[in-house]
Amino acid sequence: MLTRNCLSLLLWVLFDGGLLTPLHTQPQEILEAQPRENVVPVPERRSSAQRVKRGWVWNQFFVLEEYMGSEPQYVGKLHSDLDKGVGTVKYTLSGDGAGTVFTIDETTGDIHAIRSLDREEKPFYTLRAQAVDVDTKKPLEPESEFIIKVQDINDNEPKFLDGPYVASVPEMSPVGAYVLQVKATDADDPTYGNSARVVYSILQGQPYFSIDPKTGVIRTALPNMDREVKEQYQVLIQAKDMGGQLGGLAGTTTVNITLTDVNDNPPRFPKSIFHLKVPETSHVGSAIGRIRAVDPDSGKNAEIEYNIVPGDGGNLFDITTDEYTQEGVIKLKKPLDFETKKAYTFKVEASNLHLDHRFHSVGPFKDTATVKINVLDMDEPPVFSKPMYTMEVYEDTPVGTIIGAVTAQDLDAGSSSVRYFMDWKNDVDSYFTIDATEGTIATNELLDRESTAQYNFSIIASNPLLTSKVNVIINVLDVNEFPPEISVPYETSVCENAKPGQVIQTITAADKDLSPAGQRFSFKLSSEASNKPNFTVHDYRNNTAGIETRRNGYSRRQQELYFLPVVIEDSSYPVQSSTNTLTIRVCRCDSDGTIQSCNVEAIFLPVGLSTGALIAILLCIVILLVIVVLYVALRRQKKKDTLMTSKEDIRDNVIHYDDEGGGEEDTQAFDIGALRNPKVIEDNKIRRDIKPDTLRFTRHRPPAEDNTDIRDFINQRLKENDVDPSAPPYDSLATYAYEGNGSVAESLSSIDSLTTEADQDYDYLSDWGPRFKILADMFGEESYNPDKVT
Repeated sequence: MLTRNCLSLLLWVLFDGGLLTPLHTQPQEILEAQPRENVVPVPERRSSAQRVKRGWVWNQFFVLEEYMGSEPQYVGKLHSDLDKGVGTVKYTLSGDGAGTVFTIDETTGDIHAIRSLDREEKPFYTLRAQAVDVDTKKPLEPESEFIIKVQDINDNEPKFLDGPYVASVPEMSPVGAYVLQVKATDADDPTYGNSARVVYSILQGQPYFSIDPKTGVIRTALPNMDREVKEQYQVLIQAKDMGGQLGGLAGTTTVNITLTDVNDNPPRFPKSIFHLKVPETSHVGSAIGRIRAVDPDSGKNAEIEYNIVPGDGGNLFDITTDEYTQEGVIKLKKPLDFETKKAYTFKVEASNLHLDHRFHSVGPFKDTATVKINVLDMDEPPVFSKPMYTMEVYEDTPVGTIIGAVTAQDLDAGSSSVRYFMDWKNDVDSYFTIDATEGTIATNELLDRESTAQYNFSIIASNPLLTSKVNVIINVLDVNEFPPEISVPYETSVCENAKPGQVIQTITAADKDLSPAGQRFSFKLSSEASNKPNFTVHDYRNNTAGIETRRNGYSRRQQELYFLPVVIEDSSYPVQSSTNTLTIRVCRCDSDGTIQSCNVEAIFLPVGLSTGALIAILLCIVILLVIVVLYVALRRQKKKDTLMTSKEDIRDNVIHYDDEGGGEEDTQAFDIGALRNPKVIEDNKIRRDIKPDTLRFTRHRPPAEDNTDIRDFINQRLKENDVDPSAPPYDSLATYAYEGNGSVAESLSSIDSLTTEADQDYDYLSDWGPRFKILADMFGEESYNPDKVT
């Protein structure tokens, strides 16, 4: 600390001497060391326009960091040559830290630091100084800027910001192999002294590794470091400032270095001979033992491949590598038999998969061991002569027929007799039986291939202790017992405009029997249909046939459906045949042969009605017609009975009179207004031949002149009613009561009468004969009073 204070005092003396004397060789010096001239107004002595030299300048001051003295640390002194020491000049300070970090004596210009400073927190402060006249408060000099720089001391040790470190290097690496580079940082000022000059060294880790003191690069220091001997290393690195000199500060870090594996060790069997014991009943493919070669390497460098060296007994076994344990797993390739061979010997070779050429000189990376396997005798079940039995039998074979046999042997020493049993699982097994001692299989029921074509069951062979099982498949052979038939129901149609020789349908056949290879079906027409000129069958000789037309054109009106009997025969023995009838419907087609309609009803009725609906409609129409006919017949019968009633009834006499015409009283059947009104003539066209309920006597009118228009109109209406389909079957002349000319009684109508009803005399009716007797009696008995008629 004393050295630091002396150095500060020396710097102050040097700067103080220079600052108090104006610089004559160079006008001004500022922070950037550029010349500068200012016009400074001096009252009563200098003109304001006179250019003068500045009387006080400085660049920067220095202050030590981390000052721990009891008094404020002296920084420096500001002084102007205008200050005569009489107290007329006042010094002010502004800028970074003015008043809080730095203070100035207004009279003497002394600057002090009032608190301890840290360069790592703030390396310098920029301040501004001003000399002011105490009386006028005016500046005597222009404001000038200066810097107070915090001078560094070695108060920060080097630090490894990235530590601790983890690194790796392959084993067996040569000396000087690169491992890792470490780096330490020092917060002190690297431009001032040696406070930030760091030197690296190893405190722990020799003699395996070394470090470059300047760069911090770590390298191997020993050759042939073996991972199998030691894999992990922990190295302690130190970084010291002040260039490693005494009194410098230091920091440390740890580097964990791992030796990575290389394939520098071959696999080795721990012993030369491996003994294994294997039961003779071991299954093929099962693991019967394990052997292992040791490789001290790790990862893929320790992967081992095992192989059986060709030789005696090796062909019965196989060996694979367990990828997790790197053991050799010996598996059985073929069945073992103690009675055939009791022991096997072979060699196994273990080798690395991934070799490193740098270590070929070490020797072959493989090893060999001998494996001896002893087969253990075990009680074995009977062994069938075949792994599976297949037999055949024709359907309908008689019950009890032997169709085959199975055989099994007991291979153990002192073998015993073998007995056979059916493995009953379902009712299907009851179709067959087996002889317990001979192993012969016979039918137990009649077989039907169409019901079950194949039987699959198991046979059990047993000695007194163990059993074995074998599958038996029995195929039921077909006997030709079913005739062939058309495979599917065809909907065949022919166009009305079809041409001769046109194929309208291709048919195929199916046989319920299991057709053997080469089974052929033949097609032909039946004998009764072969002579008809409508259709024929063309056999294509490939189990299909075509239905062809034999004439030009067909008519739905004449015949809508044709029934074509086709005979189909198979080629098995005995030959089976059947007659199948095809239904061919005649349809209406367009010119391209596209079917448009196949129903007869479609000619007259809308397409949307089905055949059933059309039949129902026709049936309803027939029923309605029958009802109408019955109704008309009953009406005629009733009318006939009415006409045959007693002549004493006045109404009956009037009805009899209607045969000659309605007369004057038939006002309901004759409306003279309709004859004279054309509108009524057109609207009222239906005749009203109805028997009048009451007798009305029309008043006599003067006879009218012969009116030809009325006669013509009546004749026209008669013709219309004659052709009217709704007209009743009786004569409509009664409606108009027109008798024509030439009647001896002349006209009975009052149209042409000149007298009135009151003046009418009916005595002449008795002169007309017996036909008018009743009428004369009716009008002759009492006089007619028109006021009584209603």
